[in-house]
Amino acid sequence: MITGQVHYGPTWPSLDTSPLPKWYNEAKVGIFIHCVLFSVPSFKSEWFWYRWINDKNPTYIDFMKKNYELAFTYGGFANHFTAEFYDPNH
Repeated sequence: MITGQVHYGPTWPSLDTSPLPKWYNEAKVGIFIHCVLFSVPSFKSEWFWYRWINDKNPTYIDFMKKNYELAFTYGGFANHFTAEFYDPNH
């Protein structure tokens, strides 16, 4: 039997109503988030460049062929790195 189940929607106002566990504010947990050039294609992982260039992984090569011009380089992602959804106040 499941009781007291609360549904939170995929919106900030809904998620903001979720109470934090008592231990949360006192916990000694660190999280390091990488938001760099490999975030731009939003494909696979932080090993994107290595798998694409060094491993010549067909999955990565196909992704690049389908989504970027032939002469595109890893440095080209810098022009597309906008962090448009980053909000340090939320």
